[in-house]
Amino acid sequence: MANLKLSHIYKVYDNGHKAVNDFCIDIADREFIVFVGPSGCGKSTTLRMIAGLETITAGDMFIGDTLVNDMEPKDRDIAMVFQSYALYPHMTVYENMAFGLRNRKMPEDEIKERVLKAAKMLDIEDYLERKPKEMSGGQRQRVALGRALVRDPKVFLLDEPLSNLDAKLRAAMRTEITALHKSLKTTFIYVTHDQVEAMTMGTRIVVMKLGYVQQIDTPMNLYNEPYNKFVAGFIGTPQMNFFDVKLKRDGDDVHVTFTNGDSVTIPYEKVSKIHSRYLDGKTTAIFGIRPEHILLDKEGEGLKFIVTNVERLGNETIVHGKLGDHLGEFTMKDEGNNIIVKVVDRDDIEVGDVVYASPNPNKVHFFDAETEVTLMSRIPPYNTVEARVAPNGEMQLLNSLVPMPPVFTAPLKGVDCFELNVPPQAIVPGNDFHLKVARIEKVDDKRLAYLANGDVYLFALVGEDVKEGDDYGFSFLNEKVNVSVNGEVVLKALDDEISLIGRFSKTEIKENGERVLHFFYDIGDYLVETAPEHGYKINAIDGDACYKKEYRYTVNRDLVQFVDPTSNGLDGKVLELLDYGNVRFAKTEAFGQQFLLKVSPDFKESNVKIAFDSKDVSVYSTTIDMKIC
Repeated sequence: MANLKLSHIYKVYDNGHKAVNDFCIDIADREFIVFVGPSGCGKSTTLRMIAGLETITAGDMFIGDTLVNDMEPKDRDIAMVFQSYALYPHMTVYENMAFGLRNRKMPEDEIKERVLKAAKMLDIEDYLERKPKEMSGGQRQRVALGRALVRDPKVFLLDEPLSNLDAKLRAAMRTEITALHKSLKTTFIYVTHDQVEAMTMGTRIVVMKLGYVQQIDTPMNLYNEPYNKFVAGFIGTPQMNFFDVKLKRDGDDVHVTFTNGDSVTIPYEKVSKIHSRYLDGKTTAIFGIRPEHILLDKEGEGLKFIVTNVERLGNETIVHGKLGDHLGEFTMKDEGNNIIVKVVDRDDIEVGDVVYASPNPNKVHFFDAETEVTLMSRIPPYNTVEARVAPNGEMQLLNSLVPMPPVFTAPLKGVDCFELNVPPQAIVPGNDFHLKVARIEKVDDKRLAYLANGDVYLFALVGEDVKEGDDYGFSFLNEKVNVSVNGEVVLKALDDEISLIGRFSKTEIKENGERVLHFFYDIGDYLVETAPEHGYKINAIDGDACYKKEYRYTVNRDLVQFVDPTSNGLDGKVLELLDYGNVRFAKTEAFGQQFLLKVSPDFKESNVKIAFDSKDVSVYSTTIDMKIC
């Protein structure tokens, strides 16, 4: 039994093609993880890297606490089941299942015990003397599973094992593999392009596209709360309907207007997490609704459409149509007006009928028209707070007057009104502002508070001590806030890291008569010795060219230390001090690069020397977008 950790895994081929980009996941012992996505998305490549059949270009993979990047496949205690079964045609079922154990020189009586136990579990006891050609596809797949099962591995890897089977047999094998997972109580990682397999088998699903992870979540979270349009369209059958719309808030309602002029009304409470800039009636958004979340009537209100096709499946009916009440010039590419509705117990719908679709307001989705990312994140990315510069120079916002952070003064010179874009994480307990807690929503392991601010909400992450109805006192972490004037950011929020460009080097010395290599991150005159495994990793990725290239070194700002001028460190000159009210930073220049360092309220130095531990440094390639270590 084992847990797996994949940390910033990349696969880049010699021609520069990036098949897998920054893949990160922690897989707990006994989980059933499914990688799903269209052909070429990188799911099988990732599985093969886990198995050791593909080399990892960059990143770290752990099985338990063991780093296995360079470990041989046979030593990883992993068993893999392939799409093609990969059975030896000249061997019997028994011999196929025993082959790997015999290669390990296992005693014959133990081999027999394991094979018979696996055969009984998979119900292939009567076929042990047959050869693969005498068996059906489902039986061969059981043999392939049995061959993996007898090894008693820590992890099972299954690469589209059911794709060669017919639909009925696939459904039966899904159930059998799920039952096998529960019986064995070990970790399964399963690759498929079939989202039905993913939804019915996985405890968590990894959705991939073009080498990038789109979302990692439980099946129902993917279905109900997709991160973007791709995930929303990939999960669910038939796929989600998408339409370009404009949203206009009118008090407690939001009117959603489609390109053909039809509209539906949704209570504002259902879409309160959507940023107000999308609710002006001018900004185009993408409206999504699943076919099973639409009511259909021959009379009434809603989206009028003409039925173009009806698929009667017995227990349900799939109705295809085109918005509007006439076909006009119809093409298969006319996706923007096409609609699909799934209904039950309806046999009165015919091609040519004009009907009305009413989306369930509790099941609607909205996505940004350009990025295609959801507008209804479980935790909104930021709040927008309108503010004014008061006559005395303070800030007036949220019915309060608070001191203007000195760093805000220059970018707001001559400005009366501005906006603060405040992430929920940047709202902390304090006394600057007070709003009533309208309600609290549990989001994973966090508590999201809806703070009533007039007819909109301010979203904040709060502790267990905060209750609905409380008068919540809070302040902003000003360094994590974007300041905007007329929609243009005039002061950006600070990230948590400083980033420095430098070189990479090595020295060779004799220690106890042996040749020993020491590796360094070179930033100006500052040499940071790194662990040998990091040095060998960089050299393995870039070869000897690594000593001629530049790298980007990032380190968390809180882990940077001020050191004595005589110590090893990076010499910097303080250009100015930036006061955010709640925290101060020294704008520092070193080796031709500028960065901000957090300093104490009484800091007055003009020259500094800083240092940091190499274990806190992340290394990025400057020639290809990739984290190396």
